[in-house]
This record gives sequence, structure tokens and C-alpha cells, in this order.
Amino acid sequence: MKKIVFIFLLINYSFCFGQGDILVKNSYPANYFDNPMDIPLVLSGTFAELRSNHFHSGLDIKTKQREGIEVFSSAEGYISRIKVSLWGFGKAIYITHPNGYTTVYAHLQKFSDRIENYIKKEQYRIENFEVEVFPTQDELPVSRKELIAFSGRTGGYMGPHLHFEIRDSKTERTINPLYFGFKIGDSKNPTINTLMGYALDNDSQINQINKPSQLTLIKSSDGNLVANKIYALGNIGFGINAYDQLNDAHNHNGIYSLETFLNGQKIYEFKAEDFAFYETNQINLLIDYERYQLINQRIQKCFNEPNLNLSLSKNALNNGIITIENGLNYTVEIVVKDFNNNEQKITIPITGKKEPILGKAEEIVTPYKINHKEFNEFTKEYAKVAFPKNTFYNDFYLNFEVNGNIVKVHTPTVPLANNYTLTFDVSKYSETERNQLYIASISEKGRKSYETTVKKNSTFYTSIKKLGNFTLLLDNEKPIISLYNFKNEQWVTNHNNLKVKILDRDTGIKSFRGEIDGKWILMEYDVISGILSYNFKDIIYTEAKHNLKIVVIDNVGNLNTLEATFYRKK
Repeated sequence: MKKIVFIFLLINYSFCFGQGDILVKNSYPANYFDNPMDIPLVLSGTFAELRSNHFHSGLDIKTKQREGIEVFSSAEGYISRIKVSLWGFGKAIYITHPNGYTTVYAHLQKFSDRIENYIKKEQYRIENFEVEVFPTQDELPVSRKELIAFSGRTGGYMGPHLHFEIRDSKTERTINPLYFGFKIGDSKNPTINTLMGYALDNDSQINQINKPSQLTLIKSSDGNLVANKIYALGNIGFGINAYDQLNDAHNHNGIYSLETFLNGQKIYEFKAEDFAFYETNQINLLIDYERYQLINQRIQKCFNEPNLNLSLSKNALNNGIITIENGLNYTVEIVVKDFNNNEQKITIPITGKKEPILGKAEEIVTPYKINHKEFNEFTKEYAKVAFPKNTFYNDFYLNFEVNGNIVKVHTPTVPLANNYTLTFDVSKYSETERNQLYIASISEKGRKSYETTVKKNSTFYTSIKKLGNFTLLLDNEKPIISLYNFKNEQWVTNHNNLKVKILDRDTGIKSFRGEIDGKWILMEYDVISGILSYNFKDIIYTEAKHNLKIVVIDNVGNLNTLEATFYRKK
């Protein structure tokens, strides 16, 4: 198997900041990383890239669409955390280094033998596939370039890759790994696709429009862009959709920096340096969230919304808001760069002109006014919504309706900062029906999805962070369990694994349990294929005949059991 060592970091303080060290941006030590492949790393995801409800917290390193590539420790240290989960990072290792940094390796297929044995002992102790442990400094020390794992795609619906992070061990802030000297092949300029203009109060306008408007761009001979001249008045701002591409990759990655200049003076800057995880949900204030929900395009604003407090946005003069006065001329430049300083620029000529506003955003007034700084609770028929203070970023009128069995909680075009509670009165249903009922969200395309449902006497409720349509649905179907790589009463002496496929079409799998001869066994669950897999290396059996029992429960409690017999030589 070909060895690939992704990242190296020497972690002795006496060297980290010694005289003559090579430093990169922000003075992070750079000469302790090494790439023995001697070729640029190819990324499928960059740091602080705009993702759904979060900023990407590291680098996604391509593994040529393959799993099982060897992953090595970036430096000496000790494994301070191991987590195995069905979603999120999947299988992940955290290594704490003595120079104050922690490296993270995620979506792993499996761990090296030493680490695999360590974590399996805990899984068998608690009888659960999902586990999280925090080894002490002396339990799992690692040396530089030590094999720790194999790359994979665990943690959800994704392709094979390695997710890698560098964090400050004390603050847990995640830092752009490219600051530490990684070299990537990128000689291409970023690409700006779309320019949006925003009139930021009721009296402002861009081309006589008081609502978000897409502006026309013309490409010049040098590859930069020029917008058609706009006529504006009052407080305005801009936003762009942009991406970057590496030399050896077709995917669209995030940009490194965005700067806005007004008549040559910088008034706004976004830079992918580092951030705290509590900041990440503010991405929905940074982007034009309504446009993203409507047409799936992320427009990154070049100004700060009033409630935005994001360390990635910095050096903002008047929060990047531009005040246009009647009769004056302005030039705005927006410059987008990647980490290698390749750039593309938009020039926007503006003339201040007071004109009648022809297109204006209208606010629909309802009986349900949200004061985002206060607790808000509304009831209608059998449904109730409760919004803790600061659930939303701004005040607005909520569209709250009950139409038959559908509860409408506004539209999913308004960003939420925190969860709220949606409650259903289910007193009209029988006890049998209540046992099988659950709260479901309904997407714009009509897809119904289970939402975590808490049942308490005659009420059901869910804590949720999405708006839209909801309903109660009935799930009386048991999960489906089927043998995958063997048949009942089969000899499996030459098998390395036993595999079983599980599926639940309505609410999804809540839990599963596998036993052989009445004893719990560790079954790895692939959420993409729905396959449970048991490795025969885990337990040595002395008898030939064995009974396999699989129990699967869905999210409303429907239970199914499969039992089978297999034979295996000692």
C-alpha cells in the first residue's frame, strides 16, 4: 500500500521560535511541515469556506477518490481525543502537541492497530459503536510520521477525503493550516460570478430600487471586471459570489480574502485566518441567506450586518457601508484573492442621484411580531411556537398559519441564530397512534423528514433550527433487516466479515444491536450503504455453530429482529 504523509509539524519550542526561523503570514512557524510526496497537496475544501450553516474548519485533502490511504501523525505528541460517530467527523483523532497546537484528522476509515485496539476495548465495554474518549498524555503517545489511521469517508454522505485541522490547544480556535507553510499548486485567479447591490434602509436606492438587485458585469482584457455605472443614494452595500480553483482540481473552493475599497480607501476586509467555533453560525448573516434559500447561491456580503460579530470580518470602516450623496461620484473596488495572492477585481463606478424609488421591498404585517431580543410565544389551534430571545438576528413579522394538518412557521428565508420549540397538541389521538406519530418537516419540494420528537403526555415537541412547513406523520413500519454477504445456515470460515443490511424508510434508524451467541458484538455502520459489518478478528470462537441476532429500532420505537445461524471452523 502506497504511503501518503499529508502533513508534518516539528513541535519543539526551542526550534519553533528560534533565530532564523522561516515564518509565514501571521508569524506561524512554517519550516516544520513536510510533504514527502514532493508534489503540491490537492484540496477539495479550503479553510473558512462557506458551507451550510458553518464555516469549514480545516482543509479537505483529496485522496484520489480512494479509501484506505495511510495517514500519519503530523508531529510528535499524544492522542488526546478519539471520537467515533455516525455523523459529523465520523472517525476522528485529535493529537495534542507540546508547542501549543492540536491537529485533527477526520472522516477516517479505520485507525492503526494500536489505536484500533484501544478504542475497541471501550466500545466493547460500553457496548456501543459510537464512542468518545480522552486518553491521558501517557496512554497513547505518538511520534512524528507514525501511522495513526487510514483515510475514509465516515461521518455522513460524502466522498473519500481527509479532513485536517490545526487548532490552538488552549483556545480551541481553528487556524488556517496554510499559514504553517503548506504548498498548494494554485496559479489561477479566483472567479467572481455575481455582483449584488443592497439598499440598506428604507430611503436608500440603487438604480431606483430599494431591494437586493443583481448588477451587470463586463470582463475587461486584463481579466478583471467592471460593473455598469450605477446611480444610487443613501446607505448601500455590495455582495459577491466567488470561488477559487487549484491547478489540479475541478472543484470550486472558497476564497482566502475579500477587500472593499471606496475611492482608494479600504473600508472592509474578510480574511480566512482563524475563528472560534461559536462564531460559525454567523455565516448566515455574512451571506444573503434569502437568496441562498431561494436559488442555492451564496452571496458573500462586503459589509457587516448590525448584529454580525465575526472575527473573520475585520478592518471595517463604518461596517463597510457606503453612504452615497446626491451629485457626487464614487469608485468602489472589490478585490478577491486566494492564498497564493492570485486575484480578481471588480470596479464599480457610482454617481449619487436622487430619483423616485420604483422597486421597494414591502413588509407583510401579521399578528405575530417577533422582537428578537425578547422571548416570543404564539399559539394557533393545536400548534404552539416558542422563540427564546436572540433566536433571530432581527425583528420581523412572523407568518404563522395552521391549514388542516400543516403548520406553517414562516418561510425558510430568514436565518436563525438558535433553536426554537414547535409543539403539537396530540390529545385527539389514541395512545396507539401517539406511539407511532412523529413531527416531520416538509421541504419546498415536498420531501418529509423526521425531526427529533419528544413525547410528553398529550403534547409532542421538537427543538429545531429551521423554518417552513411541519406536520404529524404516522410510522407503523418496522425497520428492514436482511443478510448481506451470507445466507442462513451457511459456512463462513473464509469470510473476514459478517454483513447485514438495515433500512428504515420513514423516521430512520435510531439504534441497532448485534449479538453472537448472546454476547454483544461491534458492528460498524456505513450510513451510505446501510450495511452493518462485524469483523471476525474481534473474538475467537471455539465452537463451529453460532447464532447471530440483530435488533434494529427506528425513531418512533418500531422494532425488528433478525436471527440467523452460521458455521465457522476454529
